[in-house]
Amino acid sequence: MPQTPPFIAPTRHRNADQALAQIQRIYAEQTAYLRAAMQAFVAGTTPAQPVRACYPFVRLHTSTVARAPTHLAYGFVQGPGRYETTLTCPDLFAHYYREQLDLLLRNHGVELEVGTSTQPIPVYFALDADDTLEGSLDHERRLLLRDLFDLPDLTAMDDGIANGTWEPRAGEAQPLALFTAPRVDYSLQRLRHYTGTRPEWFQNFVLFTNYQFYIDEFMRLGHEEMRNPASSYSAFVEPGNVVTRRAGAAAQAGDELGRAPARLPQMPAYHLVREGHGGITMVNIGVGPANAKTITDHVAVLRPHAWLMLGHCAGLRTTQQLGDYVLAHAYVREDHVLDEELPPWVPIPALAEIQQALQQAVADVAQVPESELKRIMRTGTVASTDNRNWELLPGNTPQRRFSQSRAVALDMESATIAANGFRFRVPYGTLLCVSDKPLHGEIKLPGMANHFYRERVDQHLRIGMRAIELLRAGGVARLHSRKLRSFAEVAFQ
Repeated sequence: MPQTPPFIAPTRHRNADQALAQIQRIYAEQTAYLRAAMQAFVAGTTPAQPVRACYPFVRLHTSTVARAPTHLAYGFVQGPGRYETTLTCPDLFAHYYREQLDLLLRNHGVELEVGTSTQPIPVYFALDADDTLEGSLDHERRLLLRDLFDLPDLTAMDDGIANGTWEPRAGEAQPLALFTAPRVDYSLQRLRHYTGTRPEWFQNFVLFTNYQFYIDEFMRLGHEEMRNPASSYSAFVEPGNVVTRRAGAAAQAGDELGRAPARLPQMPAYHLVREGHGGITMVNIGVGPANAKTITDHVAVLRPHAWLMLGHCAGLRTTQQLGDYVLAHAYVREDHVLDEELPPWVPIPALAEIQQALQQAVADVAQVPESELKRIMRTGTVASTDNRNWELLPGNTPQRRFSQSRAVALDMESATIAANGFRFRVPYGTLLCVSDKPLHGEIKLPGMANHFYRERVDQHLRIGMRAIELLRAGGVARLHSRKLRSFAEVAFQ
């Protein structure tokens, strides 16, 4: 039998704050037990039996299809039954968990049960972000570690719920959330690795780009905001968790730990921090659909309110000019990275709130009357491919497909980001800028590219940021569309 922390009996709650407090208590005691055992093991003490601690769970029972009416697309279960999920990092997710629990209580009028699950916490997920305890172990102790502590189990963290392929075993509860606690913890670790910043810094509005030029401009604007004592943003965070506070604001505990990395991580993230995580995170995902899938797989567990793609594309129409914008209202998916999780026959709908915000932002920032928007922006289908050199394929097969699909632009990431937004119920949108027209003899050349980047990057980024301002002002509850919800949907947003 494994050694475990003292048992905490399940409790019932009709108050979201009390339920959250119990979740936090269970998680804190379970992870503290694991950390203490791990520290003792690293110091040379070998436990007599394996050590185990488990995640907290929340559970709901309902015997009726009746529920309170709601305009939201989430916050309720579909019908009679038992529903539950494991939870992790309740301090990080405190606001999110509190909202989901409160909605369940109000919509169903039943008690919530909180207790300790039977799902083990992998010891690595219980360590503090800066802990590197296992690094001091020799090969023999590392092997012994696997016998004494639970390590990540991939069978407990797949995406079957999100993909709509999950099937309950006999007597098993229905899920309350898209992600189990181990799946969330796995992605939190990956976010640290890929972006060079802690998950705590991520904001609820995310911009993705495929060019460093946009990051350079975002950094400039971020530091400009920090020099403004009246800015609505309180901090700017760069890879290595380097924190710059707004002028006049005092440093906070932990700011001094930030260190610029010797080399940038694979997909560096930058965060303009606002109260309640209402600011803007920007990530340079690099080139290609594999990167786009990787980063959105992990950002999704943070349950952002929206993510937008700002990048460059090939214009496919003769009427387009370099520097014109493309607002995607449909996607041709030739990226192939999501074909197993989300079959290509699944349509990826445009979301009205996102489309309207992006269109209005173009008009606001470019100072173009709405009647003149078509002069600089085209709304249409964007094709995303996993073949960067599609132009070199023999014959005209790609061009024929693009023409038949009515595509107006081509890139490598946008369809992936939109499709993963659809898959994970995260509102999404795409605004691209035409940087070349390979079908019409206008390919990227260094001089042309440098001029193009100087002319357009600043405006394009400001449009993306303005769109987020509009989405925030319009109310985030409107963003989580019923278009993204399936027949038998989980209750958590």
